[in-house]
Amino acid sequence: MKLLPDTLIVTGAAGFVGSNVVHDLNLKGYERIVLVDDLTDGHKFKNLLGAAFYGYLDRHEFEERLNQEALSAAHVAAIVHLGACTDTTEWDGQRMMSDNLKSSVAVYDWCQRHGVPLVYASSAAVYGGNARFAEVPENERPLNVYGWSKLVFDNYVRQHAESATAPVVGLRYFNVYGPRETHKGRMASVMFHFAKQLAQDSCVRLFEGSGGFADGAQRRDFVHVADVARATTWFLEHPEVSGIFNIGTGASRAFNDVARLMIAAHGSGQLEYIPFPEDLMAAYQHFTEADLTLLRRAGCDVTFRSIDEGVAQYLEWLGG
Repeated sequence: MKLLPDTLIVTGAAGFVGSNVVHDLNLKGYERIVLVDDLTDGHKFKNLLGAAFYGYLDRHEFEERLNQEALSAAHVAAIVHLGACTDTTEWDGQRMMSDNLKSSVAVYDWCQRHGVPLVYASSAAVYGGNARFAEVPENERPLNVYGWSKLVFDNYVRQHAESATAPVVGLRYFNVYGPRETHKGRMASVMFHFAKQLAQDSCVRLFEGSGGFADGAQRRDFVHVADVARATTWFLEHPEVSGIFNIGTGASRAFNDVARLMIAAHGSGQLEYIPFPEDLMAAYQHFTEADLTLLRRAGCDVTFRSIDEGVAQYLEWLGG
């Protein structure tokens, strides 16, 4: 496939965040896009229905082209690197480091050799069990190998920052929910699972107390995927900015709050508290809340919708 001038490349393009970024780019008038993904799970094609794009590359073909210098760098405007293993319960460290570190380093190095801007997905998982979420090393203590793999790449980017020849932006997504996550299965958001539970037996199941929080009172910064996509494309349109930034609402909400919002929208339902899995206890974030100081200082003015507004919109989408 021959690239056209000013082509955007999006890896992980058929995934949850990736597909929403593609649709957001379309809304902003970008259609000269090459999608990169692994469609072994062909169900993901549904996420790209209605999207306008120029071409598609299998993930492995894309990586081969990078390694063999077979991409026309002069025609690449930027790369949005969202492809990764996002299963936070995956403990195969070799797979995690191959998918999340090795592949990312290859993309980064290629972009730096050719002066191509890069926006990539990091994760709030790098903060682990900390109660502070500013983008500084002392707050970064991941609890699982997924979070560690993301942090190792963040640190690779930091170590090369002074010699960088092109803009590099890492985005630490907090707890993302919204359209086009059905394929994620158990890794889909709690909103998706709560809606499914309500439809099946009008009962939402939450974890009992853990990490110093009462039953269902664990708190997360839940951010709608449409806002995540808008923030991601904002950085594409502002190549003067480099750095690592949190992407969240800046306000946490308890799982109980989310469940009650969804029960109210459903019209009926009840809460049930289930034992917290012992094997998850040491690798679970009981609290997250994005510090948006650096994001706002960089000039990003994207507004993040409230959980009340976002849940209502998501339920409408799921019911459509």
